[in-house]
Amino acid sequence: MSQLGTHRPIQEMQRTLFLALPIIIGQVAGVGMSFVDTVMAGRLGALALAALPIGGAIWMTGVMFAIGILLALNPAVAQLDGAGKNEEVGAVTRQAVWVAIGLSALLFVFMQSAEPLVLWFGIDAEIRPVALGYLSAISWGIPAICLQLVLRYFSEGTGHTQPTMYIGFLGVAANIPLNYIFMYGKLGMPELGAIGCGYATAIVLWLQLLLLWAYTAKHPHFRRFKLYTGFEKPNWPEIRELLRVGLPIAVMISVEGSLFVAAALLIGKLGTIPTAAHGIAINFSSLLFMIPLGLAAAITTRVGNAIGRDDPVSARYVGMNGFALGFGFQIISAVIMFLFADQIVSIYGNTNPEVSQLAASLIQLAAIFQLSDGVQVCAAGGLRGLKDTKIPMIYTIIAYWAVGMTLAYHLTFTQQMGPAGMWIGMIAGLTVAAVLLGVRFWRSASRLIVESG
Repeated sequence: MSQLGTHRPIQEMQRTLFLALPIIIGQVAGVGMSFVDTVMAGRLGALALAALPIGGAIWMTGVMFAIGILLALNPAVAQLDGAGKNEEVGAVTRQAVWVAIGLSALLFVFMQSAEPLVLWFGIDAEIRPVALGYLSAISWGIPAICLQLVLRYFSEGTGHTQPTMYIGFLGVAANIPLNYIFMYGKLGMPELGAIGCGYATAIVLWLQLLLLWAYTAKHPHFRRFKLYTGFEKPNWPEIRELLRVGLPIAVMISVEGSLFVAAALLIGKLGTIPTAAHGIAINFSSLLFMIPLGLAAAITTRVGNAIGRDDPVSARYVGMNGFALGFGFQIISAVIMFLFADQIVSIYGNTNPEVSQLAASLIQLAAIFQLSDGVQVCAAGGLRGLKDTKIPMIYTIIAYWAVGMTLAYHLTFTQQMGPAGMWIGMIAGLTVAAVLLGVRFWRSASRLIVESG
């Protein structure tokens, strides 16, 4: 039976925001690590600022694929929890650990062998060695982040989102001193410059995993799931189900992420100044993007819980309500970025006026895509709660590559618009994705309502 009669729109927004707020804080803190890296690298000069987004783009390609695969755990846990099947929640989470182990091995090899990719994209020769060194260093944290994601989605799927916030705070707190030690050669360490950021982040990822493991092992909320009572061999039907849901999500996220990765790599062909400016703009945009991303995670959990209770009416209402909430936050973000672009750039401590001027203009363009980016990520979160992932995967390929990257490449290189052309193309791709995914969620949820009678 639907629970809509007891809630008004503002109350529903409050419920979603209450669930999302710790995730948002944790993710802002997590991206804060990248923000800290970029700010501290800004003191090293334009080369360091240019190298970090290149190495970071490849790193995020692998991480986003892992996020997509393992995100299948969130709706699986949410639906089982909504149905009151506590021990099955623990069992499916343990199977997700096997998936994480396999992903770790694949992604580590990928990141340690990325030089041909960098050469293929024609990255400036001055940037290449620093970017590859950073990537090699940070890749040692891959097993830690994959196992983190399992425990995080287990926790979030049960409606307990505080651990994401705690590990985010730990990340920022530990990252600053570790960056200082490795970048500037303190406490007897060699001076590694921007590459030191990679080693610092890898260490932080392992510390976060230890905290998350201790929290989920000791907190009373998790006892009923009996997560740590044993560890079974791989259950291939269970793993196949996780992959059935997770692979399309991974493709969706990777296709979206690859738009930004390709943008960074293609801009890398334009030289150090455009690449450094793009790095500042995308770094700050990523920081603000954590708000709708956190809302999307809460929407996935709430929609999944409703489906587990056999209440598709509430699932649709919660999803649409969450989209409106995300759009409201993105309007605020867009206004801040448009009005205070120069002040934002000054945070990064860059002393090159060409980089600063170009970065400010890109941040104003980024303000525009905040709106469609917020809607598309919230819509994707709702669809994950429904376990509707295959058609949305096709939609994202059309939006981000057939539309977004095609236009971006044309404007950047054919029309000679430089980095601004790349950002306009990204805006177009995100807008198409927002429309397609939003309509898809409404139709999928409505179909479930009809089927439920």
